[in-house]
Amino acid sequence: MRIWILIGMMGFSAVAHAQQGGTAYELQSLRADLQLLQQRVGELALTVEQLNRDNAALQAKAGQSYVTLEQMNRAIADLNHSIRASLAEQKNETLSQVSAQLVKLGKQTQAAIDAVAKNQATRPVIQTNFSEDFPKEGINYTVQSGDSLAIIAKKNNAKQQDIINANKISDPSRIRVGQTLFIPQGK
Repeated sequence: MRIWILIGMMGFSAVAHAQQGGTAYELQSLRADLQLLQQRVGELALTVEQLNRDNAALQAKAGQSYVTLEQMNRAIADLNHSIRASLAEQKNETLSQVSAQLVKLGKQTQAAIDAVAKNQATRPVIQTNFSEDFPKEGINYTVQSGDSLAIIAKKNNAKQQDIINANKISDPSRIRVGQTLFIPQGK
């Protein structure tokens, strides 16, 4: 209210000054100043109203209750306990699943071992004793595609058992292409 009174007084003072012989220019300048001052006072009034609203909102918030530090610590402790319990449960569940997988894998492994053992029992006996009773003279022969010990013996007029003994071949069905064999000849 005081500001409006001051503005009014300034207006009257300007009019009196103009009547006392002031120029029209000065009067016009004072009117412009008065308008700017009125605009600024209006802006300040809006700012004060906003500050009053903000203050009222803060006072309303101050009336609300807040959590104490003790309550916060208790809530954190409860949350930590809950997390630990959940992790322990997950760990037990994972261990249970791993245990079940290990049992299953153990059974599969045992079945595979049993199958291998069964197949070993039905395999022919592999010769591990070789006789030195074969001709010591002969030729070297490189195994060709399609060769077997029987074919090689026939091609070279040799005995299959002499070739086996001379080369210490434990499994006659396992000769390889490119393998060099000694073929005993002349007995």
